[in-house]
Amino acid sequence: MPTIAVLGASSDRRKFGNKCVRAYLSRHYTVYPVNPKDAEVEGLPAYRTIADVPPGRLDRVSVYLSPSVGLGVLPELARREVGEVWLNPGTVSPEILALGQQLGLNLVTACSIVDIGISPSELPE
Repeated sequence: MPTIAVLGASSDRRKFGNKCVRAYLSRHYTVYPVNPKDAEVEGLPAYRTIADVPPGRLDRVSVYLSPSVGLGVLPELARREVGEVWLNPGTVSPEILALGQQLGLNLVTACSIVDIGISPSELPE
């Protein structure tokens, strides 16, 4: 089963960090929500940081963090085995792109929900 960590996952069903969790669950991914404030998201345990996610390869990481917060997370991602890091709309900055490239991360700048064939508007709140 493919895996994804959702950075900025949320228990608020109106937020894209929550919609991403639900979309990937519907496509049979093993989903690891990452949020330092929520204990669980959509019935799944939430992890405080990417370092707290169980060891092993992550096929994808979907980022829903502001660029300033994302900059601090990229070095943690570089210490993991990660296939793709999806920078969703609102998470990209020139600094994020430069650091991600410097760290050798496979960055994708697009909506990770749309990529799996789901429109975020299809996901009820």
